[in-house]
Amino acid sequence: MLRHLLIALSHSGTMQRMTVDFPPARRMARRFVAGEKREDALKVIQKMNDAGVLVTLDYLGEHVTDRELARASVEEYKTVLQAIGDLGLKSGVSLKLSAMGVHIDETFCYENVREIVALAREKQRFVRIDMEESALVDTTLRIYRELRQEFDNVGTVLQAYLHRTRADLETLIDEGIADLRLVKGAYDEPPEIAWQKREKIQQELIALSKTMLTPEARAKGARLALGSHDDVVYNQVIAYAAEQEVDPNTWEIQFLYGIRRDELRRLVAAGHRMRVYVPYGESWYPYFMRRLAERPANLFFFLRAAVGK
Repeated sequence: MLRHLLIALSHSGTMQRMTVDFPPARRMARRFVAGEKREDALKVIQKMNDAGVLVTLDYLGEHVTDRELARASVEEYKTVLQAIGDLGLKSGVSLKLSAMGVHIDETFCYENVREIVALAREKQRFVRIDMEESALVDTTLRIYRELRQEFDNVGTVLQAYLHRTRADLETLIDEGIADLRLVKGAYDEPPEIAWQKREKIQQELIALSKTMLTPEARAKGARLALGSHDDVVYNQVIAYAAEQEVDPNTWEIQFLYGIRRDELRRLVAAGHRMRVYVPYGESWYPYFMRRLAERPANLFFFLRAAVGK
């Protein structure tokens, strides 16, 4: 119930205005967001790289319905890609189609994303197209497939809680374009299309990850990025990869910025390829609310800060 409420509030303009202007919320958001400015994000990338961690950088923004705002996001991605290249940072970028104008016009969105991917290829960087709510899955995969006809430095995301994901994964593997981040899923989806129980979603995420690590999938170019902080999940996948004698440098585990920092350091020390998803920008409110929804402990810390404890 609390999770559903927080996700619903992530779409509330009134709550957004209240939260953004609330100092404890801004301080708490800095736990999960690198900062509001590009310079903040670049400093975090450098710090992560110094600790042996790779990065995928996300300029926050979603559900844009104004062409100028969508184009502004494109220009920010191009600028930050240039800066990442100039500084020699070990980072790619992640982006959301709803920030690129998919709710305005799909062709307009595709052209925006293509512009970013083309520059990223020039800079030898990778672009991850994030997956959003279920209504955008078909559109996301359609745009991804079109991009893969021209570029190999782009991947996307599949969400384990959706019933359709096993079939989507098998198809992408067969097509030879399964360069994927696998995640549980953070949106509020109905039971008709998404698993609701944590244990079932864990099982699905483990099974999907193992599928990507099979010799057959890897022979077709499958490349796994496991986006999970759940040790029940990634420990089983690590064990399976070892059994299959998968080169540790050919797949990776991804954490969100600000979460399980001690475990991140442990996994790096153990020799695992680790990448952190680092968001930045002024439009941090929806992302922040989804992080609160994922773990009750995050909400507890926020409320404690709000009352000055």
